[in-house]
Amino acid sequence: MKSIILIIAVALLPFMASAQIKKASLQASGLTCSMCSNSVLKSLKAVPFVGTIESDVETSTFNITFKDGQEVDLDALQKAVSKAGFSVSKLVFTINVGAIKVKEDTHVAINGKTYHFINVKEKALNGDVDLTLIDKNFVTSKEFKKFKGQTKMACYTTGTKQACCSSGMGNDRMYHVTI
Repeated sequence: MKSIILIIAVALLPFMASAQIKKASLQASGLTCSMCSNSVLKSLKAVPFVGTIESDVETSTFNITFKDGQEVDLDALQKAVSKAGFSVSKLVFTINVGAIKVKEDTHVAINGKTYHFINVKEKALNGDVDLTLIDKNFVTSKEFKKFKGQTKMACYTTGTKQACCSSGMGNDRMYHVTI
C-alpha cells in the first residue's frame, strides 16, 4: 500500500511542481493607440510559455494565461513588452504558494524561485494567491520609489544583485512582491 502511494506521489510530482504561476495581468505604459496595443500583444504571444492573452485597449491591460507544464519567466514578459517599445507599469500574477506564513521582509522559495515580501503584515497564505511584482521595470518609477522606502534590503533599494538577493535558497533571482 505504501509503495502504491509513493508511486502515485512520484508520478504527480512533475504536475504539482510545474506551472505554479497560473495567470498574470500585465499593464503596459506608453500605449497611445490600438496599433501600440497590437504591437505589445504580438510580442507577448511570441513568448514560448504564453498560452492565451485577452487585451483591453482602454486600460492597456493584458490578461495572460500560461501553457500547462511550462516554467513561467516573469522577466521574459517584461522583456517582450520592452522589445515592443513600451514598459510594464504593473504585473499581478496568480501563484499557488501551498501553505506559507509571510510578514515584512520574508523570503519564501516557491518552485525554485525566491520571493521577497515587502509591505506585508504577518499572515498565512494558502493555495492560489495574487502577488504584485514590485521590482524595477515592473512598476512605474513613482511606485518603485514608494516601495523602495519600505525595505532595508540593499539589493532592492540599489537595484543590484548582492548577497542578500540570492538569500542562499538556490537561485540568483529574487522577485520583490506585495499582496
